[in-house]
Amino acid sequence: MLGIRALKKEALLALLLAGLALGGCRAGTAGAPENGTAAPARLAFTPDGSVIEAEEGKKPGLIANPTIADLMKAGPLGDRSLGRADAPVTVIEYASLTCPFCKAFHERTYPEFKRRYIDTGKVRFILREFPIGRSSGNAWLVTRCAPGDKFFTLYELYLKKQHYWVSQEVRIDRIFEVAKSVGMTRAEFDKCLANQKIINAIKWVKQRGRQLGVTGTPTFFINGRKERSVLTIEQLAAIIDPVIAARAAARSASGGNSGSSGSGGSG
Repeated sequence: MLGIRALKKEALLALLLAGLALGGCRAGTAGAPENGTAAPARLAFTPDGSVIEAEEGKKPGLIANPTIADLMKAGPLGDRSLGRADAPVTVIEYASLTCPFCKAFHERTYPEFKRRYIDTGKVRFILREFPIGRSSGNAWLVTRCAPGDKFFTLYELYLKKQHYWVSQEVRIDRIFEVAKSVGMTRAEFDKCLANQKIINAIKWVKQRGRQLGVTGTPTFFINGRKERSVLTIEQLAAIIDPVIAARAAARSASGGNSGSSGSGGSG
């Protein structure tokens, strides 16, 4: 019996490691609703979140080779970010709050990434919503309703406490209990869940992500370079450090300076 349990444990570990290697949590098809029911065929979304028919055989609005300008287009509510606005490197993450791989990145890599790059003014970090499932959608909605200085705090709390609130059933009361820890009242919480403006804005951000080629989480764009995996600090450094070095060399050659370092707030 113990041998069988050990084999099962090893099999689960192997599946988790395989998922990490493949890049994380996958979203449904472009037109599928979040509750897993069948969607009408060939759906596309307009910027305001309404549904239109798409041409047969084409992915709705897919941007094959997105430019920096395409990637930097913020949603209706603007972006939430950390770090200097003029940092030499911009890292955009699309994340789902129910995704264990997003949690793995923010537990294993993010603290050192923030200390080494965001807090020193080398990276601007932008976090965007890509909810997978209704539970994630509700939690993202509540996170967007939090005051700007509580946004990243609540985001990290939802990831840290996935074991408490994530389920096949939507646990609204438990989603609230997490939000309450940053000072949100039940009245504010209920009002937020009914805020159609924010609901439509999050839909827009997710559909824009799909247009940019996001199919699962976490997905990163690092100065335009797409990476879909639970990146380690070494992998991030291998991408970021050469960009910073090249920028410093260019400024040195032109007689400029690299500027002062520091961190900014959310925007």
